[in-house]
Amino acid sequence: MKIRPFKVEQWMNEWETKAVYNLGETCIDSLRIDELLELCGEDAEEYLRKLGGTRMSYGHIEGSPELRQGIASLYRDISPDNVIPTHGAIGANYQVIMSLVEPGDNMVCVKPTYQQHYSIPESIGAEVRPLQLTYAGKFLPNLDELSRLTDRNTKMITINNPNNPTGSWIPDEMTKEIVKIAESAGAYVLSDEVYRGISESGEYMTSIVDLYDRGISVGSMSKVFSLAGLRLGWIATRDADVKNACLARRDYDTISCGVLDDMFAALALRHKDRLFARGKSIIGKNRAILDKWVRETPETEYIRPVAGTTALVYYRKQIPSREFAVRLLKEKGVLVTPGECFDMEGSMRIGYAYDSKQLQMGLDKIAELLREI
Repeated sequence: MKIRPFKVEQWMNEWETKAVYNLGETCIDSLRIDELLELCGEDAEEYLRKLGGTRMSYGHIEGSPELRQGIASLYRDISPDNVIPTHGAIGANYQVIMSLVEPGDNMVCVKPTYQQHYSIPESIGAEVRPLQLTYAGKFLPNLDELSRLTDRNTKMITINNPNNPTGSWIPDEMTKEIVKIAESAGAYVLSDEVYRGISESGEYMTSIVDLYDRGISVGSMSKVFSLAGLRLGWIATRDADVKNACLARRDYDTISCGVLDDMFAALALRHKDRLFARGKSIIGKNRAILDKWVRETPETEYIRPVAGTTALVYYRKQIPSREFAVRLLKEKGVLVTPGECFDMEGSMRIGYAYDSKQLQMGLDKIAELLREI
């Protein structure tokens, strides 16, 4: 099996540790263990004392009841039995695609998105039909184009909601239309929802599994929960065939998730409202900083993100995005992700949910380089 290099991950592997101002980070300011315990109302000394008695076995092979209950609580009508814990969302996406898509199948995939969604099926001989999201379309799916790309042989439609890297959010009415198109073909809809959970309005963010029996939601503890170090994600689906297929493959590539990962994730999910409140405060403040900067920096433009933690910012300079990003890091110490990593030239992905001071200083450095070019 040959697979394309994973552009965004290779970029981060090469450059992330060299940054002074990390605007490539996509997780909400990561929590320390002591911060998590304090936020959840735990006495750190007592909790860690009890943790010392934890036996480092495989634990609950399909996830502890507390973990699966916590994940299920993120949805309207999902039971713990509808949840499969995985090694991060990256493990969830891989399991779903490898369990359901076969050589010769076709699938429709929005772009830009996380590269797993098109490079993995391509590598196994499936036909991937890209549904290009555009600036003019506010980075939302064109339903007429989706309908044209979908036929009776389409196995799966994949969306990324909220979208990485643009920060767009598909409204419920549009998602319902996507479901109708999928239903007409008998296709699954895989929705990568790792940035779902914190809306600007504070209202519940609808998941694909709330709307479609053949919908598959992927989530993780990394982005909005600020716990990427746990390496814990999940698949949520009401489709028994999907669940059984993923569990069968899971025996080969996962067995179980880490016992400590399970424990800390279950704790965080029990207190998800506190973590969401923290995250919303950080996102709200930093999104305003980014928006003000774009409006006051004439060399840039974007579609303002309405969800998630990332924005795709275009710059008005005739320089390839990778060359620009390398210069930015070497000359100004600022890490962004070049648009090239998403096949979106002339742009850069900015993660804005980290430290507010670092964000502002990094943005100012970007403006400096843009004016020097």
